[in-house]
Amino acid sequence: MKDTDKALVKELVRRDISREDIIKAKTVIETCPDVADTLSNPLVTGDEKHNIIRQLFPETLERFMSAAVRDGAVGELGEIFEEYEAVLLEKQGSIKAVVRYVTPLTESQQADLRKFLMEKFIKDDVDIEYRHDPDIIGGFILNAGDVEYDRSYRTSLRSMRDLMQTKAAEVAESGKEKLSSGDIISVLKTEVKDFEVRTGATETGFVTRLGDGIATVYGMSGVMYGELVEFETGIRGIVQNLEEKSVGVVLLGDDAGLSEGSTVVRTGKRAGIGVSDELLGRVVDALGAPIDGVGPIRADDYFPIEREAPGVIERQPVSVPLQTGILAIDSMFPIGRGQRELIIGDRQTGKTSIAIDTIINQKGKDVICVYVAIGQKSSTVAQVVNMLKKFGAMPYTVVVCASASDPAPFQYIAPYSGTAMAEYFMSQGKDVLIVYDDLSKHAVAYRAMSLLLHRPPGREAYPGDVFYLHSRLLERSSRLDEAHGGGSLTALPIIETLAGDISAYIPTNVISITDGQIFLESELFNSGQRPAVNYGLSVSRVGGAAQTKAMKKAAGNLRIDLAQFKEMEIFTQFSSELDQSTAELLAHGRMLTELLKQPLYNPMPHYKQVILLYAAQHGLFEYTDLSELRDYVNDLMTYIESYGQDIISEIEENKVMTDDLGERIERIVTAFEE
Repeated sequence: MKDTDKALVKELVRRDISREDIIKAKTVIETCPDVADTLSNPLVTGDEKHNIIRQLFPETLERFMSAAVRDGAVGELGEIFEEYEAVLLEKQGSIKAVVRYVTPLTESQQADLRKFLMEKFIKDDVDIEYRHDPDIIGGFILNAGDVEYDRSYRTSLRSMRDLMQTKAAEVAESGKEKLSSGDIISVLKTEVKDFEVRTGATETGFVTRLGDGIATVYGMSGVMYGELVEFETGIRGIVQNLEEKSVGVVLLGDDAGLSEGSTVVRTGKRAGIGVSDELLGRVVDALGAPIDGVGPIRADDYFPIEREAPGVIERQPVSVPLQTGILAIDSMFPIGRGQRELIIGDRQTGKTSIAIDTIINQKGKDVICVYVAIGQKSSTVAQVVNMLKKFGAMPYTVVVCASASDPAPFQYIAPYSGTAMAEYFMSQGKDVLIVYDDLSKHAVAYRAMSLLLHRPPGREAYPGDVFYLHSRLLERSSRLDEAHGGGSLTALPIIETLAGDISAYIPTNVISITDGQIFLESELFNSGQRPAVNYGLSVSRVGGAAQTKAMKKAAGNLRIDLAQFKEMEIFTQFSSELDQSTAELLAHGRMLTELLKQPLYNPMPHYKQVILLYAAQHGLFEYTDLSELRDYVNDLMTYIESYGQDIISEIEENKVMTDDLGERIERIVTAFEE
């Protein structure tokens, strides 16, 4: 309700207008809509409006109606009068109830009902309105305040139908062809018995404003933030705004069939999704429903999409590597299980490719992967799924898709739903990798939703809590200690920048939340350096703790060498003569740069990374022509895989680079050259 409307309600309270006069005014507004249109029309003179008010409305309301016309609040008079009636009832110690029936209640039933309501709500009086409603088939429905008592035959028949469908599904799963007559009779008896004893109450409200996937609901004073509510058409929504007399609800589906006045019922459950091991290998929407056409997914458990992050005591340090298979990342910006590493860069710089390579590289490593596509084209998601299938990664992967054509609420809850799925597997003690592709579009969807909910915009029109939006999501990534299952959840959020501006609002927010970032640069990508990792701006705040000892020793001063090369290359680009040490530094830097180039969907195993880095850092590739380096490396690894299995086995088993192992690597590389 607007401030001017609240002021008008206060004016009615100040003037102490009787309820009878309010009812008369409401009758005029409801039965003669032309009156409101005329009073709102700026072409009608003030004297004409005053004559209409004097002739049609009670004398006690003349000044109030003039004020409403002046403030442009004629269209909200119905809501203002309803609010004032509620104030009067509360002031008088009374409550208003509505009874919908098919067969009229007897006088004794009406008296019992009045007594029940007075005792239930501890009121001195009850205002009961009776409405004939043949749609409920039989029985009655009582609405009192925010509470609904549904004793109608219509609801019982719906419940019976749902139970029969559930029973039929159970029979189908057991291998039977159809329900037996005994099963049907048992279900009917159960439902009839339940109907006789059913006395539960549900808290309800009604829609006062609807549009753009957002509903404003009056009532439901006890509803929780993030709770699921159900509309009379069957679609559900999530409560996002809690106001004094109403709540803002985002719809999780089409609003067809809904209108102002539609009933909304609390479910008492936090928004969540059904989870089970059957999710693996499937493509689902933001609500966990399958969209790959393979069949239904049976749920073994229910996980809320919003969940408190594990506490400090429940966690243990990040010390186990999560290999991406990308040499440039595993050597310089290692990612550990339980870490949050941001992938950031302009569009078309290979951000998604790094994430897909990482998922492909988890094959055989006992890591569950969840890929969340937010605001992507459906065709793009289909390409990702096909690529995962091609490389055998789908059996241990779940793809959650909230495409660009889905409403903003679906794009908003998709990463939370994906995290709930990941937490289900983590609760079993498993290691999980989740990719959010991308959180820039997630922030835009949240901004659209927030503005429709009438939240005040701040910087770049984002609401003030947009930082909390991503922080409460990414804080759920952790590595749990053994007492809490020992599972881990590693996050790879993706952020898209504009013209390489990492100091924009959303990028800086997510950089401050994560444990490091891999910055991809357009210039490097266009020059052929792929992956286009900027070694200066990229960082891992976990560092060597998430590397094996073999990798740490083999990589050595790789990042420093590349930084010196980059600086020297810029400094000497106009020089014609170079001294020997400078020439060697440039040659070594170019060799390292070429070595770090890696084709798409070709993750490199750990032993290969260690051998190549050790050989490169010890000058074993210095005399190889750069144009032939890739073929030379491939041939070298083929030779080692044939004649150096003892080296490979020792690296994979011990993950330590000893002096003896280093000498054997040098000997086998020399033997290959000879």
